[in-house]
Amino acid sequence: MAILKLEDGMLLTDLKEIAHELAPLNIQINHWSVGDDPQLQRLLAQDSLNEDEKEQVLKALDNYFEELKQTVGYHSRDLIVLHPGVPNLDGLMAKFDQIHTHADDEVRYIIDGEGVFGFERPDGSQVELTVQKEEYINVPAGTEHWFYLTKLQRIKAVRYFIGTEGWVPQYTNKEIRLRQPAIY
Repeated sequence: MAILKLEDGMLLTDLKEIAHELAPLNIQINHWSVGDDPQLQRLLAQDSLNEDEKEQVLKALDNYFEELKQTVGYHSRDLIVLHPGVPNLDGLMAKFDQIHTHADDEVRYIIDGEGVFGFERPDGSQVELTVQKEEYINVPAGTEHWFYLTKLQRIKAVRYFIGTEGWVPQYTNKEIRLRQPAIY
């Protein structure tokens, strides 16, 4: 269940209300089921996945990829698996925990765990959105945002790409005023 934390501390959990709050940024958020396939569920329960297991997960969820290829033009996808056992996890995450933009959309389908996207809104206010299992988010190119893991430090997310060259962070050097996960 997505949780949007506003700068005044108010929390929203209704997906329609969250979508309304994020509408000025053109952010899309949806609920996408991972289904109940026992093999997929077994893989999602594992902390680590090897390359073959990642490909099994991606193939099990490719109905969404096929739809995105047809409707939006995405060409590739991969699976990112982060957990406390990943070497240099803090260093990996440091690239994204400051306000930045990308030249391409940042599209994620969270299939396990959770993470926090923060956004600078057009009025200058900031919000943080905790995304969890079975949530899809599309952050349009040029949107000022940041990302970090919750204290669980665990996420599996399918990433969809038109091209990977547009996904390098461009830092804005703006200050993050709101940096507390909505989940404790």
